Amino acid sequence: MLDHLIIAAAAVLFCSAAPLPPPHFITGPVANGTNFPDPSIINDGKNWYSFATRTKGSYIHIQVARSHDFKTWEVLPIDALPNLPRWVDQSGDSATWAPDVSRLDNGKYIMYYSARIVNDTTKHCTGAATSTSITGPYIPTDENEPLICPLSAGGAIDASGFKDPDTKQRYIVYKVDGNSIGHGGACGNDVAPYIPTPLTLQPVSTDGLTFTGPAITLIDNAGSSDEGVLEAPSLTKSRGRYYLFYSSGCFTTDRYQVNYAVSENLTSGWKKAAEPLLQTGVSGLRAPGGADLDPDGKHFVFHAGEVGARGMYTARVELRGEYVSFRRGY
Repeated sequence: MLDHLIIAAAAVLFCSAAPLPPPHFITGPVANGTNFPDPSIINDGKNWYSFATRTKGSYIHIQVARSHDFKTWEVLPIDALPNLPRWVDQSGDSATWAPDVSRLDNGKYIMYYSARIVNDTTKHCTGAATSTSITGPYIPTDENEPLICPLSAGGAIDASGFKDPDTKQRYIVYKVDGNSIGHGGACGNDVAPYIPTPLTLQPVSTDGLTFTGPAITLIDNAGSSDEGVLEAPSLTKSRGRYYLFYSSGCFTTDRYQVNYAVSENLTSGWKKAAEPLLQTGVSGLRAPGGADLDPDGKHFVFHAGEVGARGMYTARVELRGEYVSFRRGY
């Protein structure tokens, strides 16, 4: 059921004092509450599109939803990634996760996605696929090898594209999936010693595929306070500052939440907000996470709800200095 959630002001503060933000205005779950985890968004100049993780038991590897106004959404009866490459384990539920789509300078679209690998089914790695159409079908760029796959560190998931609006440099930001080799507890990494799950930045060329420098760690989990997990990074830039949205905690628990960090330098100096942007209990939300912000710095999506019924929610945000707040409207 579609409803508007007016989220009472919860302080979005850094370590220094800051004024309370205005009330939070969030719409959802949209698309009739369809299970639509890890949504990402992109606008092609006419419509909004969102791509999401596969629903367990579905033949569709990557879900697609469309909206003309960012308010009313429909899930399209198509699979954006109908044919998986050979490096993906395709037995049973292939577990294709967290797709993100960007438009390249040549007019093509590139999708980053996570999938379980055939030679170690305990781990996921990141692949890429391209298409001339925003809705696909997307064709894998490599049949035999994933694009990013640090197996000894746990694999790589939740990749998204970012193009610096000032320097025009392209990047992929992703999570090193350290909790896949953790010591137990929630999501495999809530028991000390905690394995790193760094949010990592990889510079790439204009094709979105060719690495042009070493990978750089932006931030990492803080151990028990994060249940040993940071994930789902999304980068944007506004008025000379970089904003990194991410989830912390285990997605199966009520401690899963959306956070952000801010820096004036892309590769260093990140300051985490002292309080989550969204958390369980705020106007009935449970385990909000998997957030994505459009490059316009305004249109924001995330999922919330029980595993297997994680609906997509939408909002407008304002980026102002070191703070993020929600705004009324679409």
